[in-house]
Amino acid sequence: MHGDAWTNVVLWCACWLFTGVAFALAWLLAALFDLIGVHVLRDLLRHEWFTALLAGASFGGSLGLLRERDDVLRLLQRVVTAVLEVLAPVLGAGLLVFLLALPFTGLDALWEATKSTTPILLSCVIGALILANAVVGNGAGEEATHPVLRFGAIALALAVLPLAVIAAIATGLRIAQYGLTPNRLWAAVFVGFANLYGVAYLVAVLRGRLAWSRYVRPSNLRIAFVVAGVGLLLATPLASFNALATLDQVARLESGRVAPAKFDWAALAFDFGDPGKAALRRLARSAIPGIAARAKDVATKTNRWDVASVDRAQADADMLVKRLRVVPVAVAVPFALRKVLTDWQGCSTDVKDRCTLLYAPGADEAVAISRFCVDQLTTPRKVETSGRDPAFAFQSACGPTHYRRTGESWTRLDTNMRAPLSAPERAALKAGDAAGKVEIRAVPARRVFVGGIPLGDPFE
Repeated sequence: MHGDAWTNVVLWCACWLFTGVAFALAWLLAALFDLIGVHVLRDLLRHEWFTALLAGASFGGSLGLLRERDDVLRLLQRVVTAVLEVLAPVLGAGLLVFLLALPFTGLDALWEATKSTTPILLSCVIGALILANAVVGNGAGEEATHPVLRFGAIALALAVLPLAVIAAIATGLRIAQYGLTPNRLWAAVFVGFANLYGVAYLVAVLRGRLAWSRYVRPSNLRIAFVVAGVGLLLATPLASFNALATLDQVARLESGRVAPAKFDWAALAFDFGDPGKAALRRLARSAIPGIAARAKDVATKTNRWDVASVDRAQADADMLVKRLRVVPVAVAVPFALRKVLTDWQGCSTDVKDRCTLLYAPGADEAVAISRFCVDQLTTPRKVETSGRDPAFAFQSACGPTHYRRTGESWTRLDTNMRAPLSAPERAALKAGDAAGKVEIRAVPARRVFVGGIPLGDPFE
């Protein structure tokens, strides 16, 4: 089993290397024929069906070719294991130093980075297992005898269990915070295998010490059968990660632990398979208005990016409240209006850009003026004029943005800023913005005034 596993790894890497060379050769020939105006091969390489055919033929052809040359495979395997043996002490020393440093650095940083902690730790566990088994070999005759390599393999074996335990804690924290997903369930499976290997390797080292390899080889064989059995079970409908994740996430939503605005609707619609789609249809009939409305909206989307754009609009509208000043009286602003205010011509999405909104409850119109726009209008910009002394001009692309309500929706009306402003007008504009003196005057047309200074074109 040990020999077959290494053979499969070597074959996999060699076949993909051959496939890459085949594609490089195909593109080289395509470029060559392009020189004489023959574009057939270049056009074929732009079609997915042809690239799939070329990849499959290259991989399959190289697999059959290498399978017929056992001597080449054995040579490649010896070369690979010889190289990995040398790397075992390096990784072993690095992992032991990392584990010894944890009591001094603490685990807080690991828990704060739970999104990446588990993959990194599991990668270290896999690397430790591969390098340790490269040293152990298929039998006593293949085992490395150099003391540095043997101690490096023991260090790797001792590091597996602590790393696996930390990965298990990180995965548990992630699931407790955000619930189950198919990816987190797979992570839990891998973490379980990592802990199983960690226990087996620790027992082998404690029993055999320097001769631990004679205990770890039978353990590898037993765990291989366990992995195969679990893999077979997970390949059947008896263990549906999509269904388990859907049940858990929907329960969190309906119990109120997750607000509809914070729920990952895109994952439910596009990542959880048929169980997720069925749950979405059921949620569209929910007795909770917020859940039903959001589920109906998501059901109309054809891809996850459309759902994400709606989620971003919701988040931007919620964040706007923190930097929005409503005059003449501070009142709540409807979500439909807040959503259009996040347009770049209105209040934008910049969290540092304070925005002033002239609005009254129940009104059919509103006017927004961003602080960025006021700063642009009140800061002179030096411009060289042809044949004249340098003059000062001012940004004229921004000004008040006028919005009008139609039914339940709000739309933006285009307005333009007059320019330039005189020095007294700039001072009055800046002081009026700071004091919140925003009003609409009839002059006789209606237009926006800030600090008594008119901004923008008249509007109806």
